[in-house]
Amino acid sequence: MAPAGLTDNVASTLCYSLGLITGILFLVLAPYNQNPKIRFHAFQSIFLHVAAIAVWVAFLFVSAVSGGLLIFVSPLVWLGFFVLWIVMLIKTYQDQKLVLPVIGPLAEKQAQA
Repeated sequence: MAPAGLTDNVASTLCYSLGLITGILFLVLAPYNQNPKIRFHAFQSIFLHVAAIAVWVAFLFVSAVSGGLLIFVSPLVWLGFFVLWIVMLIKTYQDQKLVLPVIGPLAEKQAQA
């Protein structure tokens, strides 16, 4: 009889689906929180979402200071985050590990802890 639950690639993909929410959810739910592969994707998803929030806050601050000069650059940045999110969903569903620069190694350290 096969064990109930999600396969690793589906659970890893779901970590990215809602960013912080699903990342934290998979770090809390057993048996997924004991799987290093799923833990890595959960942490990387959380760190990616936090980075997107930090960039958004920075854009708000710089836009307020500069009088809205970043209005043309902002959509390109968000398009980049959206494309990266789609790529992460596809890669993890295909059971491929994509380690993002800067946040990927941090996620790997946290997943092993």
